Amino acid sequence: MDLLSFLPSFLAIFHFLLVVGIALRVIMQRPDTGVALAWLFIVAAFPYTGAGIYLLLGEKRISKRREQRISNQKDDYVKLLQHIESRRMTDVPWEKHPVEAKGMNRLGVNTIGFPTVTGNSGTLFSNTEEILDAIIEDIDNAKFGVLMQFYIWHRGGKADEVLEALIRAAKRGVTCLVLIDAMGARSWWNSSQPRKLRNAGVQVLRSLPVSIFHTLFSRTDLRNHRKIVIIDGDIAWTGSMNMVDPKFFKQDGNYGEWVDAMVRLEGYAIVPLGLTMIGDWVREKGESIREVISKTHLDEIQARGTTDIQVVPSGPGETYDGLLQMLLATINYAKKELILTTPYFVPDEALLLALRGAAARGVEVHLILPEVVDSFLTRYASRSYYDDLLEVGIHIHLYRVGLLHTKSITADSNITMFGTANLDMRSLWINYEVALFVYGEEFAKEIRDLQQTYIADSDLLDPKKWAKRSMGQRVLENTCRLTSPIL
Repeated sequence: MDLLSFLPSFLAIFHFLLVVGIALRVIMQRPDTGVALAWLFIVAAFPYTGAGIYLLLGEKRISKRREQRISNQKDDYVKLLQHIESRRMTDVPWEKHPVEAKGMNRLGVNTIGFPTVTGNSGTLFSNTEEILDAIIEDIDNAKFGVLMQFYIWHRGGKADEVLEALIRAAKRGVTCLVLIDAMGARSWWNSSQPRKLRNAGVQVLRSLPVSIFHTLFSRTDLRNHRKIVIIDGDIAWTGSMNMVDPKFFKQDGNYGEWVDAMVRLEGYAIVPLGLTMIGDWVREKGESIREVISKTHLDEIQARGTTDIQVVPSGPGETYDGLLQMLLATINYAKKELILTTPYFVPDEALLLALRGAAARGVEVHLILPEVVDSFLTRYASRSYYDDLLEVGIHIHLYRVGLLHTKSITADSNITMFGTANLDMRSLWINYEVALFVYGEEFAKEIRDLQQTYIADSDLLDPKKWAKRSMGQRVLENTCRLTSPIL
């Protein structure tokens, strides 16, 4: 028989066996049913390429070394949490909060490990120029240690002024640790700025390095999406903003400047927030947690207010579904009103059902999304969910002033989520994220007021007009939705 004539049959048989093999692997991994079916579709529809994509991106593989370091850190976390309790940082007056808040605290402790701490105050910033100016001022006032962690650092504008402030701090003897994601900031890593920081004495590390070697042992697109700044154990920053000046960042798109918010914290919440960043640092550097805490004075934190905050980090190897569980608890708590902002909305089945259920039981649900996002697949996958939301009365507001990047939830103006996590499968299952769950009306009011400004700058999606979109657009949306597990 001519070998060339047999080749198509051989390739078809090989592809069939490959699909069967990947299917068995997917089944044994036991992912969410929708995720499993999406991967099986991708593997079957794209011969060989689909299997390759699955092997690279389909499983939350982390290296044995990282897995071991995460495991080792848990012992340190237990000792440090005992110290937190001995300092009475967790003496939260639960009687002033809804009964559900205490249950959420218990949920967070059991799934993540960090309890709610009292003794905090926070200032919300929603102007990016003011955020960068305030961070520069805090760095210039630092005496002992500056810890910074971001997914993206981008050259230009006030981000360069932050870099100069770090150099000044290092030159006056302040310990400066900077951890930046390897892939999110790949253009920055290829610039001269990391070397400039190192030459000044700033310690700079890649988070989750990427290479062919690393690909053999861990999933390449597991990214560290956290944004944290710690100054002297006195001040902490977190929220949605990367280390970028929006006037200089992604200006070639048609979605305008990125719109973000950050909170400047003082008080005991700096402890779990600092531990989150230090944990990431020592996984890359191999130092001990206690050594970093000592030289940055994170063991000298004092109470600075009465706000009660639970820090919830998440990511592969740290927690399975802790963040999702906390989000579901927040949504299920709402009885009157639920307002959510996110740039990327590609929910898993549980989150979608929770939102639909809230609206169906009479909660007024408002979802605020950017009118245009910077990802083609995410843009159309997100729109595929609009019908599911509109049919139960959820209000969808499309923000038109820029790319709304703030991640927030307020439930009945009482319980708040604020942080780095988007309402998409990547944030819920793949990225390393950190979120604040804040119990109490004061902070909730600030976030809700900010959300109302976003609504004022948005267009309410008309269900009747939306229903008239073309069949071609519907097909595109639903096709992109099938790729949700890898967005």
